[in-house]
Amino acid sequence: MAERKIRVGILFGGRSGEHEISLRSALTVMSAMDPKRYDIVPIGIDREGRWFLENNALKLLAQTTPDLGALSAGDTPVTLLPHNDSRMLVPTPSTKGVTASTSPSLAGPLDVVFPVLHGTFGEDGTVQGLLELAGVPYVGAGVLGSAVGMDKDAQKRILRDAGVPVVKYHSIIRADYEEHPALAKKYARELGYPVFVKPNALGSSIGISKVKRPADLDAALRDAFQYDRKALIEESCVGRELECAVLGNDRPEASTVGEVLVTGGHEFYSYESKYVDEKGSHTVIPAKLPKAALNTIRKMAVEAFKALSLRGMARVDFLARRDLKKIYVNEVNTIPGFTSISMYPKLWEASGVPIAKLIDRLIELALEDHRERAALKFTFNQKRS
Repeated sequence: MAERKIRVGILFGGRSGEHEISLRSALTVMSAMDPKRYDIVPIGIDREGRWFLENNALKLLAQTTPDLGALSAGDTPVTLLPHNDSRMLVPTPSTKGVTASTSPSLAGPLDVVFPVLHGTFGEDGTVQGLLELAGVPYVGAGVLGSAVGMDKDAQKRILRDAGVPVVKYHSIIRADYEEHPALAKKYARELGYPVFVKPNALGSSIGISKVKRPADLDAALRDAFQYDRKALIEESCVGRELECAVLGNDRPEASTVGEVLVTGGHEFYSYESKYVDEKGSHTVIPAKLPKAALNTIRKMAVEAFKALSLRGMARVDFLARRDLKKIYVNEVNTIPGFTSISMYPKLWEASGVPIAKLIDRLIELALEDHRERAALKFTFNQKRS
């Protein structure tokens, strides 16, 4: 008898500013999955947060992603129920003219979910919380790890406390900035121009500005506050941008190290240089580094992964002085990109793990983590004398 396929729900799209990048990542992941081993259940989330079963997802994504378009309504509106007795997708009532229909793809429970979601409402612990309530194993960090991985201020505080170097920075909430605008200027002056201003909880370099003079600080902060109520003002580290991929649960391993080289007149690794301008950046894998620096970065990547209580996967981004005498963790991404140009799968491919095997391993880690947590006790029965 043939072994039953593993039924994998692929979550993509979402309500974040990284919606379009998620579509590209999902296409890469689903295209690389072995159809003989997996029963793929594509679940698209539109910009309003509605879930749809996508019976023709690969065709849909192939049409959507070249122009970075938004996901439209799928075939059947669905949801997961927040209790763990079935792991079933269930159809929901019609939404904006989309009628819930009976679909054979709804039959059977999900064995595991792979959230290919970037940014808010996908990478920040919210979806992970729902999956926990539904009792479904899922790829990647849990609720806590996802939340601190997304919150740059909390992340940096934890890393700093664990002895992992981060650049000097200040955080400021919008209410304080509006009441005391001079405070932000004080912070920037202490750090020294140029500084980087960024939303506290966002990714893909959205809302990030390089500020060279005090006159441009307010505009940068207003831009960042469009995406988050808290912004960071960070010290600039002129030098090299390096990245390392981590894979595992209790015994995580680090990949080789890659370097991002920004070209085409871009001053830093911005959204435009990543995804819009084809000549805006390129990567060097493996990075041309002395062995000592390579080992330091790989060690720091694993330390950061453990300090933030991560599971499954993460991409750890570094900033380094040109002479490599100072190396800092810039940020940790708990659902790194899986597009054709994304560093996470490319780093593992260069380390001897092609993307198909990488996805196999991530699903294995998700199932392993779920088994271990399912064996824990969540209630206490006091013995009566």
